[in-house]
Amino acid sequence: MIIALNGEPRTITGPTLADLLEETGQSRAKVATAVNEVFVPATLRAETYLNPQDRVEIVAPRQGG
Repeated sequence: MIIALNGEPRTITGPTLADLLEETGQSRAKVATAVNEVFVPATLRAETYLNPQDRVEIVAPRQGG
């Protein structure tokens, strides 16, 4: 299925947000996630199923000043 990941089209194989994080190598990273502009907490990622054309944002925290 094709989704938009951080604004770019991406073909994914897994049905859930947790699967997407695994596919992108970020399953153990401290990141914030949103699907269609709705925040998804880490505890719900395995239960959050993705649909074609969903807009997913994965954001890593940054340090700086």
